[in-house]
Amino acid sequence: MLKLKFRRLHTTVVDSVNPASIIGFLCQQTVIGADDMVALRGMRDDPKQQCAEMLTLLNRSKNPEAFVKLYAAISKERPQLQWLVDEIDKFSDQSLINLLQQQRYTNEPAGNDVFLMTMLSQYP
Repeated sequence: MLKLKFRRLHTTVVDSVNPASIIGFLCQQTVIGADDMVALRGMRDDPKQQCAEMLTLLNRSKNPEAFVKLYAAISKERPQLQWLVDEIDKFSDQSLINLLQQQRYTNEPAGNDVFLMTMLSQYP
């Protein structure tokens, strides 16, 4: 569910989070690899792009705890990011399931309903 919450808040996260403070933690937690960390740190002149790329890596990650670790990293940045933690926590699991079900009905003619139903089944 955290992955869905972060997807919903993607722009807010990109605009608000300083990825430099999080990348090392994610590498230490083996969420991103050393090569990815080096590539991300190479983008330090553009923090928004750096953060967007970090989120892309996490979305592609096979690590089931990728977004749990991101949440933990953001939580460690309190009090500066307490408001973001509160925003993430505002989304109830049921509100996200309802959102996905609405998208399913909207996207059904495109054949995307199977993908969304697969995602829903992963989060009982």
